[in-house]
Amino acid sequence: MKKQFNRMRQLANQTVGRAEKTEVLSEDLLQVEKRLDLVKQVTHSTHKKLTACLQGQQGTDTEKRSVKSPSKKLPLTILAQCMEEGAAVLGDDSLLGKMLNLCGETEEKLAQELLQFELQIERDVVEPLYVLAEVDIPNIQKQRKHLAKLVLDMDSARTRYQQASKSSSHPSTMQPGAKSESLREEMEETANRMEICRDQLSADMYNFVAKEIDYAYYFQT
Repeated sequence: MKKQFNRMRQLANQTVGRAEKTEVLSEDLLQVEKRLDLVKQVTHSTHKKLTACLQGQQGTDTEKRSVKSPSKKLPLTILAQCMEEGAAVLGDDSLLGKMLNLCGETEEKLAQELLQFELQIERDVVEPLYVLAEVDIPNIQKQRKHLAKLVLDMDSARTRYQQASKSSSHPSTMQPGAKSESLREEMEETANRMEICRDQLSADMYNFVAKEIDYAYYFQT
């Protein structure tokens, strides 16, 4: 609670220009941050529309997604079943019955091919797009927010340390107090945590940029 209060007070002082403000990200990383949002929007929208294009049931095991399964209702499957039922009605000894049976078998094979194609699209495109839009990018954005809090913590600790140092150097003060030393240690500790977080975030953001060719491949596929 105290840490949150210090953050709010530091933020208020920085807003009115009464406290020193540390920049969270470099200009290059700020550009990457903007791109993160754009890529997430495009990827999320594409994933949603692509999923709607698939006729099969999403997220179902391959074994359960058999063309002959009653729960599987591809339009081609329904057509195949209709033809096979018509062939049974007309009889195998008639030309039309034989033709319906042959066409029904062919449509069933086409349905199986479509099913296998959609399974491949799910594995190679739909799932990677989902991970990118709903897992990878949000994790980077979450880390970015955490870094902003750590920067506020460091600025707040530095401000309180500087204030304590000024009080300790006042003529009426005989020697620096334990409070000033404690605030100095807190400032150094928060600065170390911030740098570690910033280094990790920078690495993740540059890694995101470097893998854009992989993201392009999803769309190509």
